[in-house]
Amino acid sequence: MKPVSVLGAGSWGTALAIVLADNGLTVNLWGRRREQIEAINRDHRNERYLPGVDLPPSIIGYWDMAEAIRGVDTIVLVTPTKSMREVLGQLRRHLDHPVVIVHASKGIEPHTSKRISEIIEEEIPEPLRKAVCVLSGPSHAEEVCRRKPTTVAVSSRNAEAARAVQDLFINQNFRVYTNDDMIGVELGGALKNIIALGAGISDGLGYGDNAKAALITRGLAEITRLGVKMGAHPLTFTGLAGMGDLIVTCTSVHSRNWRAGHMLGKGHSLEETLDKMGMVVEGVRTTEAAYHLARKVGVEMPITEALYGVLFEGKDPRQAVDDLMGRNKRNENKDIAEMLRRKIQGRPF
Repeated sequence: MKPVSVLGAGSWGTALAIVLADNGLTVNLWGRRREQIEAINRDHRNERYLPGVDLPPSIIGYWDMAEAIRGVDTIVLVTPTKSMREVLGQLRRHLDHPVVIVHASKGIEPHTSKRISEIIEEEIPEPLRKAVCVLSGPSHAEEVCRRKPTTVAVSSRNAEAARAVQDLFINQNFRVYTNDDMIGVELGGALKNIIALGAGISDGLGYGDNAKAALITRGLAEITRLGVKMGAHPLTFTGLAGMGDLIVTCTSVHSRNWRAGHMLGKGHSLEETLDKMGMVVEGVRTTEAAYHLARKVGVEMPITEALYGVLFEGKDPRQAVDDLMGRNKRNENKDIAEMLRRKIQGRPF
């Protein structure tokens, strides 16, 4: 089989490269930093992002994108949302044949509120795209690279392409389901990072398991409200890309978003937190994007609004929690029941 290119040599890109290599594929792993790529080829390690993990020899590092994508049929895109358009611009300049593009990034672009697939379709001309797919679900790189059991979903408007990507990745340790709801899979993966920040803040404040369970549950409700408004199926958010990813991101020390929230809850400023993290925390930018999108389309997202206040308006985290707890009385299932009723009747949400 032809090699597969993975663009993005961070922890998640490297972990996915390991999955593909385990399946007998040659993987062209592209990264910006020449010294990092040289170390990958020399030592078969990516120590900065996955310390202590041996990489299969069939993973070959490249810092020249033209070389990394030469002759491949599938490109796996694993770069932060903030650099997505820049990387796609490079890809567009070097790509000379149509490919399947699989993105495994979880975010929404601030100011445009666009999903990653929409950005790809804007930046890569249609003649160069066989299909665009999204791979998402509860999947920490630190566990995937050590072959711990992991299950994710792949979605595309092109069902044949989704099944082909499923075949590329699936193995005994990495199970892949297909899902027809691309909008829901993308939004579930992105919006859960907001709630994970909140879960970390709650833990940092010492509020305990009851508070975090409520936050996760009500967080899922508001993720579903916005997702359905944008065209997703409500049941997608009960699956791997919704509830599954939300649980793992809100409860694991591997989660960057939880760790960042925990630091905020302990009293660190956002600037201090991001500086100490040293890695991209997608939930910060996604909170900004979702806050403005929800206001634009008229969807109530109280947890997201509270987090926006903490992150961008200097609101004290304890006051944000007090405000959430003091909201007017509501019926828990009213909104979800109405969405399901409309879906069954075939009516718009």
